[in-house]
Amino acid sequence: MAPGPTAGLCDRCRHQQLVPNTRGSVFSLCRRSRADPAFPRYPRLPVLSCPGFEPGPETGGEAPGRLR
Repeated sequence: MAPGPTAGLCDRCRHQQLVPNTRGSVFSLCRRSRADPAFPRYPRLPVLSCPGFEPGPETGGEAPGRLR
């Protein structure tokens, strides 16, 4: 998979899911948006602050369902 855009905080968040398209682009999906409409599905990047940020695997947490 092609590397995605630099997404700021999202790159380290357990709620990020990388979504590729058929043309080779990769988008940063916020899985928090599924349960809370206050979070945009595809946030404007880079995200510099977010009240829903939770550390993901690179920072000691887990990110179930994250594409690699």
